[in-house]
Amino acid sequence: MTVEQVTADVFLPATYARGVPYARFRELREHSPVCRIGEPAVGPWPPGPGFWAVFRHADVKHVLRSPQLFSSYLGATQLRDPDTEADLRFVRATMLNQDPPAHSRLRRIVAASLTPRAVRELEDVIEARARALADGLAERGEADFVELSADLPVRTLAHVLGVPQEDRALIYDWANRIVGYQDTDYALSDTAARAGLTPMGRAALARRPAPGTRPDGYRASPRSREALADMFHYAHALAARPAPGSVMALMREAGLTREEFEMMFFLVAVAGSEAPRNAIPGGLLALLDHPGQLALLRARPDLIPPAVEEMLRYWTPVVHFRRTAARDTELGGQLIRRGEKVAVFHPSANRDERVFPDPDRFDITRTPNDHVSFGDGPHFCLGAHLARAQMRALLRALLDRLPVLERAGEAVRLTSNFQNGLKHLPVRTA
Repeated sequence: MTVEQVTADVFLPATYARGVPYARFRELREHSPVCRIGEPAVGPWPPGPGFWAVFRHADVKHVLRSPQLFSSYLGATQLRDPDTEADLRFVRATMLNQDPPAHSRLRRIVAASLTPRAVRELEDVIEARARALADGLAERGEADFVELSADLPVRTLAHVLGVPQEDRALIYDWANRIVGYQDTDYALSDTAARAGLTPMGRAALARRPAPGTRPDGYRASPRSREALADMFHYAHALAARPAPGSVMALMREAGLTREEFEMMFFLVAVAGSEAPRNAIPGGLLALLDHPGQLALLRARPDLIPPAVEEMLRYWTPVVHFRRTAARDTELGGQLIRRGEKVAVFHPSANRDERVFPDPDRFDITRTPNDHVSFGDGPHFCLGAHLARAQMRALLRALLDRLPVLERAGEAVRLTSNFQNGLKHLPVRTA
């Protein structure tokens, strides 16, 4: 059995349905901090050529900070290679899959919508919605916290994009289908009630394609232009009458190509909601499983900011991101050839003993807390501030309004080697 076969469990989505393999990561950080990982076939998805995996904090930061060595553009940023050259060209139109300086031009467009005044207004919206969600949970007494809390990032992104609130379920479904495609419960997500959508939303749904297959019989990519036809139809319709000051208004004025426009909408609508959608329920689960830390936070609400950072470290929302070697280089004692895939594993970096004392301990007073949950370097997450604001607001509202909050059943994890998420977290207030 080859080394790649031995370590393939780190790649398999089923591994993460059981839990993040922290013990495996610890072993690899110690003995094989940069090593080859196999890509076996998974269900309807074909096998891949394998990749270099990076597990230590310092090496992860080096990769993320060195686009001249480790490119986001050459092979894009998902472990699975695009199905065709046309698919690769298409996904390269998003800033997520570009390197400076092209990446910087697109990044400035989104950043321009997040002015201090706009962020303050968003924080007011976030705080009000967080209080409403906590009040709703108090009235019901019991709920699935994953379902309840997902409304906060979805509403926030709808506000940023200028999407009518009646259509916000479309954002939820798009994210499920694109990010959660390895999980059968999410791959065909269709929660939007047609009767409640705007005419624009209903017209988009009419263009939603059925899951396709490639000529070789394998499942087609959920990130291809064909698979995203309903999203892009909606984006163009929304851009025809954008809300003043929204990201859509700035995108319309920025002189983007058709592909750049479509992929920027894709990035903001999907990636913008996924970090808080995963981190909020995952962070709450960490608190509920550590009652001493929850009691400390109730007694010391001033610890909410560092508690949020520890929640992000302890429950890292994203498992990995890919780069492609732009030239032959060495990392962790391994020679990496030009064109080979390289993936950094964020949960492993966030448990690195070289950076975090007693890294498996959940400690809301931990400082410093140099986690990489929002990445590093030129691709550091533009939505990090909003994600933190949502986590702080909902945590504060829960503590203020719910004297008792506990688990009411088993948490159910998402089947995904990309997102560290929960599908269900039953909670009760008494």
